[in-house]
Amino acid sequence: MSSSKKEDLFPFTSSSELETRSLGHRFGIFLQAGDVVALVGDLGAGKTQFVKGVAEAFKFPPEDVSSPTFTIVHEYRGSAALYHMDLYRLKDETDLLQAGIEEYLTSGGISLIEWPQKAEHLLPAGTHIISITHQSEGKRLLEYVCLRTP
Repeated sequence: MSSSKKEDLFPFTSSSELETRSLGHRFGIFLQAGDVVALVGDLGAGKTQFVKGVAEAFKFPPEDVSSPTFTIVHEYRGSAALYHMDLYRLKDETDLLQAGIEEYLTSGGISLIEWPQKAEHLLPAGTHIISITHQSEGKRLLEYVCLRTP
């Protein structure tokens, strides 16, 4: 599938983890230093699989990518710095500040955020918002919701 811009990849219905990762890879090719991607979806929706695909676009082995639920942030450094954040366990502004979320978002790396609604007020203009929802029979619908504006 050829696409002239990342938004053209969506909507996309995935039937497997491999398809979700493949879409993440194709999306990742378009990402540049400083980009922020907010991944919205329920537990088990496929957010981490999407991040594995983005990581592949930057030559990181997908098996090295895991959900940072307990560590909050995983850093992957190579041709680009990728920051994979899972904010699920954060409760308030103090937790966000202690985790250094704001610094990651302004570091010039590529930030991929699971459960971004916990830090919505910190997301910069230009944040790419992707929604992943469960459908029937193990399918997931991935939609490019918007590019956040100020």
